[in-house]
Amino acid sequence: MVVGTSGVTASDVLAVARAGARVELSGEAVAALTAARGIVDALAAKPDPVYGVSTGFGALATRHIGQELRTQLQRNIVRSHAAGMGPKVEREVVRALMFLRLKTVCSGHTGVRPEVAQTMADVLNAGITPVVHEYGSLGCSGDLAPLSHCALTLMGEGDAEGPDGAVRPVAELLAAHGIQPVELREKEGLALLNGTDGMLGMLLMALADLDTLYKSADVTAALSLEALLGTDKVLAPELHAIRPHPGQAASAANMLAVLKGSGLTGHHQDDAPRVQDAYSVRCAPQVAGAGRDTLAHARLVADRELASAVDNPVVLPDGRVESNGNFHGAPVAYVLDFLAIAAADLASIAERRTDRLLDKNRSHGLPPFLADDAGVDSGLMIAQYTQAALVSEMKRLAVPASADSIPSSAMQEDHVSMGWSAARKLRTAVDNLTRVVAIEMYAATRAVELREGLTPAPATQAVIDAARAAGVAGPGPDRFLAPDLEAADAFVRDGRLLAAVETVTGPLQ
Repeated sequence: MVVGTSGVTASDVLAVARAGARVELSGEAVAALTAARGIVDALAAKPDPVYGVSTGFGALATRHIGQELRTQLQRNIVRSHAAGMGPKVEREVVRALMFLRLKTVCSGHTGVRPEVAQTMADVLNAGITPVVHEYGSLGCSGDLAPLSHCALTLMGEGDAEGPDGAVRPVAELLAAHGIQPVELREKEGLALLNGTDGMLGMLLMALADLDTLYKSADVTAALSLEALLGTDKVLAPELHAIRPHPGQAASAANMLAVLKGSGLTGHHQDDAPRVQDAYSVRCAPQVAGAGRDTLAHARLVADRELASAVDNPVVLPDGRVESNGNFHGAPVAYVLDFLAIAAADLASIAERRTDRLLDKNRSHGLPPFLADDAGVDSGLMIAQYTQAALVSEMKRLAVPASADSIPSSAMQEDHVSMGWSAARKLRTAVDNLTRVVAIEMYAATRAVELREGLTPAPATQAVIDAARAAGVAGPGPDRFLAPDLEAADAFVRDGRLLAAVETVTGPLQ
């Protein structure tokens, strides 16, 4: 992955964070780094105080720092700001955070020397992952504590995970890979800490995961409609054209593609005639579609943030070094919260369909709880409990973090975004949504198989065959259910559900 002064994409970030892609600095980036550093060095030689170059930080910015103390100043800001607590953050999050900070450093707007940027790349390429903790960022002045733990690694201090996942002192890891620690100079400590990189990295990964999950949820909604002998007439394109939300149309088209050729749809006028299906079935495209449109807005914000150079102060093309507020995480924090709300609603409607499949009074002929011998067997009764517990937690996680603010730094930083917190809870929400979709898939495939004498859609049959081959068991007497649910979760999580459908339908929208 060659990093220039601009042009880093979401797929680049995912490649480095999740696939371990190697990183190189372009000649253009090195030239920009060198030029910006020249400006900082010139300002550092002058007697006039410049924030971040020859002053203290935050509420201590009024003190002018002499040249003899500036190396100590940069070292101290990293050490003092590496104040995180709690569990370790996931390796992919830390790698995304490090790569995104390197992206901004290479923009030529931070004044960091080329050798510091190269060390950042070397640490990534060596598979060294700083230990970053769950708590410490307020999402303003950047993700200060998380980024400080990464900067501490560049200095040869603190702890990090090696490529083998074992946590060891950073000095040992750097020495083992032939990497020399850096001694930070004017502005460099501050430049390594002042960014929205953690919350942006988590946003980009959530967007990638939710893209797959929204398609998977369209599939499971179609399977539930089929198992409930519902009508696919509500998915007709002309109905969605008169309410032209693009996400809604895409979800309806996906469901229609999955249901093509089904022998189960259209039986809603049989033994117990009904004019229309319940909202959780009939309105599936409207709910999932609204979530898809929220994803589209979040991608727009993420792309803008990817194109940004977030630091304070920044080096401008005309040679000025100016203080600013671009580190405030509000734009990213808002969409992280929006996504958690949309994910909770998608999970909620999926759980309602699952409950309908299990209720003999609303399932149109399916056995109670899809049990083999109801009364002797409990079937999927408690699987739905598990799904309901996940949905309830997702509703709590949907409470916006960005609606809160807590003052810090002696009231200098008196309004913060809480974007890191929004990102952390979104990761949990996405994880839970995967499990909720998996449980609906598990219930719906069992229900379809219990519709004896009726032929499911070819895409549905492809899902059933692939799920059974993956160890997701079908109907039968009660058994230890947790392994089945775990297999269903893995089937959704790694994309096999979607892949099975798309062998029949082609790529879903």
